Amino acid sequence: MINTNLSSNESSAVYIHIPFCEHICYYCDFNKVFLEGQPVDEYVDLLIKEMEMTAAKGPIAPVDTVFVGGGTPTTLNEAQIARLCTAIQEILPLKNEIEFSFEANPGDLSISKLQAMQDHGVNRISMGVQSFNNELLKKIGRIHTVKDVYQSVENMRKVGFENVSIDLIFSLPGQTEADFKDTLKQALDLDLPHYSAYSLIIEPKTIFYNLMQKGKLFLPGQDAEANMYDLLLIEMEKHGRKQYEISNFAKEGFQSKHNITYWSNEHYYGFGAGAHGYVGNTRYSNFGPIKKYMEPLQENKLPTFQQKELTLKEKMEEEMFLGLRKVDGVNKIHFKQKFGQDLDTTFAHAIQKTTAKGWLENNEENVALTRSGRFLGNNVFQEFL
Repeated sequence: MINTNLSSNESSAVYIHIPFCEHICYYCDFNKVFLEGQPVDEYVDLLIKEMEMTAAKGPIAPVDTVFVGGGTPTTLNEAQIARLCTAIQEILPLKNEIEFSFEANPGDLSISKLQAMQDHGVNRISMGVQSFNNELLKKIGRIHTVKDVYQSVENMRKVGFENVSIDLIFSLPGQTEADFKDTLKQALDLDLPHYSAYSLIIEPKTIFYNLMQKGKLFLPGQDAEANMYDLLLIEMEKHGRKQYEISNFAKEGFQSKHNITYWSNEHYYGFGAGAHGYVGNTRYSNFGPIKKYMEPLQENKLPTFQQKELTLKEKMEEEMFLGLRKVDGVNKIHFKQKFGQDLDTTFAHAIQKTTAKGWLENNEENVALTRSGRFLGNNVFQEFL
């Protein structure tokens, strides 16, 4: 059984997974199922039960951030959103200045649904836009259009949501550098406080992976991908969105506190099918298939699929490959306080090798990726494992 107790001075984050989607995107490998015919109400009830059972085992550390992700959380109707959000506030020890995020798809964000979120404490929306090219959206299996994006942003503003982020993907099949430049322009013209942009990764068990195996997926290539990322850095800086992580950019004060929890290797609870958590020394995950997730809860058992106690070495390695995603990198004093070891000594070889290649900057306070290192993050992270 996972020990949910953290020390009295620690805080935590909460991730809640809603696995339902109206359509499966061709690149997606997240835990998800088609919405039609699914026991959504029962799933929400059992998700709430999982939170109650976890809280009953021992006090949950004060919660700084809640992120409801998926799947597509906005496939829930107004009543389901209200029920889930009310339970979150009643069961979890939320701090006063909490960041409460909901992931959303363009086209799902009606005024009534947004009002239900806001009425029940949600104060941040993260919307998966991916591209401002309708043809590309079709090619990657998205069912929204550019018009839906503009309507959703307008609805959010009408309801009063200020903390809004959109996700973009670049290096898509058939995408040109000119097209990505146009997508960036349209995205930045919306004047939102936060943007995330990721290069396409082909994951196993996705439609794109199957197409690639058959030689039917044509990607822009590494040079074009690097040029798109370079353009991203230039345009975000030009428009006053400061890069604070490899793929994330924000106006001051609008950085994603929840994601910073992950990159800072801090503790978080995971609730829902396939959700992951990290509490104390334990990383754990729930059963992913909905039926397997629900069965234990129906028998008053937690739906934990697997858990792993991390060694000190593993925790320090995770601190580096997660923390180096942040533009500020890993702070040496914080590392010493957290692990009782000197960062420069512990990772002397990896630091020396990556610094010599110009990928890493090592100063008195921090170890951080250089600008060129951000293009090759995975190469750098591997050196610390």
